[in-house]
Amino acid sequence: MEANNVTTLVKAVSEAGLVDTLSGLGADGKGFTVFAPTNDAFGKIPEETLGAVLADKEKLTAILTYHVVAGAWKSTDLAEGDQMVKTVNGKEIKITKKDGMVWINDSAKVEIADVISSNGVTHVIDTVLMPE
Repeated sequence: MEANNVTTLVKAVSEAGLVDTLSGLGADGKGFTVFAPTNDAFGKIPEETLGAVLADKEKLTAILTYHVVAGAWKSTDLAEGDQMVKTVNGKEIKITKKDGMVWINDSAKVEIADVISSNGVTHVIDTVLMPE
């Protein structure tokens, strides 16, 4: 994964004060799975809306933690079909694996899967996930 492709996400995580939290191993000690939107994914959001979200720490935190699941889930760990998974913010996302492709909530495609880090796995996605 090229870090310059997710600079908006890195900035947002810093703005929300989540760097230390997401750098750890989580409550269960098994790390995290992060669905990381690209800069292009953030670019799909109108600039005014994105600016407002970045300025609202509570809303920003809710959105960012909606992209994080407890435990390290590689794409090979996923069964074919749909699964509902609880995110760190408490809401569920639908993960669909079909024909080797992985989708989140039927809208975000995993572009780069299984980027392994010291505390989990990152999957780069093409769309920002928005909790209901």
